[in-house]
Formats: sequence, C-alpha cells, structure tokens
Amino acid sequence: MRRAGLRTRVVGGFAVGALLLSASMAFATYQATRSSLLEGRERVSVRTVSYDARILREGVLTDQVDVADLLRSLDTGGNRRAILYRDGSWFGRAADDGTTEAVPQSLQRLVRQGQAGKQLVRVNGVPALVVGVPLTNTAALYEVDLYRELDQTLRTLSWVLTIVAALTAVAGAGLGWYAARYVARPLRSVAGVAQEIAAGDLSTRLDPAVEPDLVQLTTSFNDMVDRLAKRLEQDRRFAADVSHELRSPLQTLAASASVLARRRDHLDQRTGLAIGLILEEVDRFQSLVDDLLELAKSDQPVQRDDVDVMEVARRTCRTRRLPADLVTAVDDTSTRWLVDGRRIEQIIGNLLDNAARYGGGATAVRVGTCADHWFIEVDDEGPGVSPEDKATIFDRFVRGRAARARTDDDGAGLGLALVAQHAAAHDGRAVVLDRPGGGARFRVELRRESP
Repeated sequence: MRRAGLRTRVVGGFAVGALLLSASMAFATYQATRSSLLEGRERVSVRTVSYDARILREGVLTDQVDVADLLRSLDTGGNRRAILYRDGSWFGRAADDGTTEAVPQSLQRLVRQGQAGKQLVRVNGVPALVVGVPLTNTAALYEVDLYRELDQTLRTLSWVLTIVAALTAVAGAGLGWYAARYVARPLRSVAGVAQEIAAGDLSTRLDPAVEPDLVQLTTSFNDMVDRLAKRLEQDRRFAADVSHELRSPLQTLAASASVLARRRDHLDQRTGLAIGLILEEVDRFQSLVDDLLELAKSDQPVQRDDVDVMEVARRTCRTRRLPADLVTAVDDTSTRWLVDGRRIEQIIGNLLDNAARYGGGATAVRVGTCADHWFIEVDDEGPGVSPEDKATIFDRFVRGRAARARTDDDGAGLGLALVAQHAAAHDGRAVVLDRPGGGARFRVELRRESP
C-alpha cells in the first residue's frame, strides 16, 4: 500500500486533531448544559409537586370531596400530569391517557414507605420526570412532568455542536493545508535547486536568509554542492589531462604502426597479423581518448547559433557513407534551430555509429518540432533494447546486451553517454524507444530557444 504524502499526512493530522478537540469540547458542553437544565427543571418540578401536595393533603382526608375536581384545581399547565393514588385506586383529572403506567413500580414502593422520590422515565418517546409525594398512609400524589421543550432544546443543541465540530475539523484541515504548504515551501526550493543541479547547473545555491529556521539545511546543502562541483571539476580536469597526455604517445604509436603496415608485404604472415591488430587497437584507443576529451568538454556552456539541422544531419550521413535522403523532416516547421552545431553533429554521428555497430544500420533519421522542444530520431533494424537496459544505456561505460553479445565489439560505452550529455546541455534529454515493426528508436529532445 502506497504511503500518503507529507502534505496529506499533515492535513489529515490537523483535521483529526481539530475534530477530536472539537468533539471533546462539544461533548463536554452538551453534558454540562444537559445536566444544568435537567437539575433546574427537576428543582422546579419538585417544588411544584410539594406545593400541590399541601393543597391536596387536607382534601383527601374527607370522603365528601370530589377527587377529580380537587385535581382539576391544580395549576399543572400543559406539560404536567397529576394523578392521585388512594385506597388502592388511581384518580386523574380526566380519563387515563397512559400516565398511570408511566409511574415506575420502584417509585411506588418508595412512596408507600412514606418517602418522597423522583425518577426519569420516557413517556411515548418523550423524556419525563415522575415525582411522588405521600399524602397519608393510604394516599399519594404523583406528577409526570413531560420534558418536550427541554428535549427539543437538547436536540437542537446537539445538532449545533455537531455542526460546529465538523466546521472546526474543516477549519483544522484548512489550517493544516496552509501549514503544510508553508513548511513545504523551503523543501520545494531545495527540490528546484536540486533539479537545476541535476540538469548541470552547478552554480545554483540555496539562500540561507530566505528561511532562517533551515539555515543548517541550506548551509549543508550548499557545502555538498560545492564539494560536488569541485569533485566534478577535478574529474573533468583529470580526464582532459590524461587524454592530452595520451595523445602524444598515441600519435607516435599510430605513426610507427603505419610505417610497419606499409612494410607488411615484406614480413611473414604472423608478423603482418600482429601489425594489423596493433593498428586496430591504436585506432580504438584514439577513439576512446577523443571521447574522453569530448566528455571533459561537455560540461562547458552551450554555444548556441542558428544551425540548419537538416543539413548537419545530411552531412553527417555522407561522412559515414550513408544516403542523405535517409534524413527527413517530420513537419513543415523550419529546421533552423538555435543550438550548438558541434554538439548536434556529434549527437547524430554517435547515434548513427551506434545503429551501425549494434542495430544493423540506421533506417531513418528524422528531425521535427513539438510544442516546447525540438527532437532528433534515429531508427535501426536491430534486436532493440531490452527494458532492463533502457534505464542505464546512456550511462558512461555501459553497453547493452546486444553490445556484450558481439565478440568483435570495439566500443567503450561512451558514445550514448555523450549523446545524453549534449542533450542535457541543451536542457533536454535522450531516450530509447521501441521502433514499430522491430528495432530501436533513439530520440533526443532539446528545449526550444527563440532566435
């Protein structure tokens, strides 16, 4: 299961925290309000029943008094129901509407023992308070106080508190989103600078003054970039120095081997074969040194100029004895691009060499323009590139499975690395795709620049 992102976790944490806090406060508020209202209503009910009991106490002692009239003389309002228990019978102000059944047996037993009592019950789904007061040894007054208004008030209060809790959770999520956005802002800056560095701009640095709380992070990051730039510069200089130092003895070897090659007919067969091998290895060594020199120079800024890429591609094909009509334009857009002509020529040349060496030869070279970039494509009719090799084929000194399978391969694995380096220098990229019908399609994309 994929883990949620940092912003999602922060927003969720704020929302859950706000919900728990608001729900706790709402529950506490509801309980306190409910308890206060119930206690106040109970005090009023008990006081009222006590007053009514004093009125009835004298009347129930005589047999001549009409109990129903006596109960009707009580001011019970619309929410209270008064019933009288005397000598085993129940009396009310009107016909029994179920009020008698609402009097709990436990309260009746308490009142028969001569003690006043009260108990919360529900009558037809409505909460009510039943208060019982003994009048004589054989008579008692019970009043059922219905809490309709109080119940409605508590229901309304619960809905209001629920809505408030939900709104608080939403507000907490909004606050969490803002906090995550604010906290992630420096991280986005670090990510942006890291992307620029990965693209080759080693002069980019973080400003420690932008976010004082992240001074240690920005300082460490800048130190790391400084060391990386210094190390890359040392590696570049080392490659360039070694390549320059190797050129002189290589030229001497090449010249000496050429002299021996011209006299091959005067030598025995074994010596002639050895001289041929020496010439091949010297040529390979010279190609490797040239590639190393080019890699050392590839970190330098691009020298953009108005270049006819179609003409460059055709010229590169002719130098490799390929037909110029191999090159086609994908669309009618101008093929004059603002690029580094030397790098473009090497990109096309290396892709053609790669196709000839591993892909059975190039079958098409296309140039075209998309919305925000130019592209160059070279197709071949070889076995293609395996998915495992696609991720690393543009790395230095890396050769694909097709190259490793060839016993006569003399490549060093720098040609495609140079292609990727030149593409990155133009703020672009190099990718390898599957050609429809079989084979590989190497595509180089370059960011468009206005003349």
